[in-house]
Amino acid sequence: MSAEIQLALLFGAAFVAGLVDSIAGGGGLITVPVLMGIGLPPQIALGTNKLQASFGSGSAMLHFVRAGTVKMSDCWTGIIWTTIGAALGVWAVQLLDATLLKQLIPWLLALIALYTLLSPKLGAEDSHARMKQGPFYFVFGLSIGFYDGFFGPGTGSFWTMALMMLLGCSMLRATATTKVMNFTSNFVALVFFLSVGQVRFLEGIVMGIGQFMGARIGSRLVITRGTAFIRPVFITMVLALVARLIYQNLSH
Repeated sequence: MSAEIQLALLFGAAFVAGLVDSIAGGGGLITVPVLMGIGLPPQIALGTNKLQASFGSGSAMLHFVRAGTVKMSDCWTGIIWTTIGAALGVWAVQLLDATLLKQLIPWLLALIALYTLLSPKLGAEDSHARMKQGPFYFVFGLSIGFYDGFFGPGTGSFWTMALMMLLGCSMLRATATTKVMNFTSNFVALVFFLSVGQVRFLEGIVMGIGQFMGARIGSRLVITRGTAFIRPVFITMVLALVARLIYQNLSH
């Protein structure tokens, strides 16, 4: 495969991933296997993935902020705690074995998909919050931020569900807020991968452009079509992620 065709493949995969990820998360299901498929070692594939994913989550975040779907003034507490959590997760992954987490996460994601399927009104509109923002972001910024730095798959699903169930966000507002937190933890992880030289810039930037464009279109669809559009895509991506993680666990 020529270098030009390879870069075109990476761009196309990132465009689709950005589109899907801005709607329901799970873009890494597409991009990480493609990066490893072109022969990148796992750590460099993960580092390059964080570079291109930062373009996508950043693009979606900017579009949601400009459209007024999420206010940055409401997110700063979450950004701070997510930054701390992600930094701790990146540090911990160097020291701890993620095997137990890899076995547990598919079942937690399956519960999220099942609960969403059985709760058709969940996230249809904003509802009463069960937690105040301060304690919520302290708990979930630290824990989900840590998880994204440590392992990662399903981060967006965990954020979206927590925001709907405990802060009373509609699925639309939860999806928008999730992108702010995703960008935060992606950027923190990217800084680490850059510091140890585990990022391929050409591939990452080409994919980043694709991610940016795909995420822009996806976030526009989210805003114009709302919860009825997000819900089936969200459930589909969660189930796809569950299937992939179970397959990886069994194959190992």
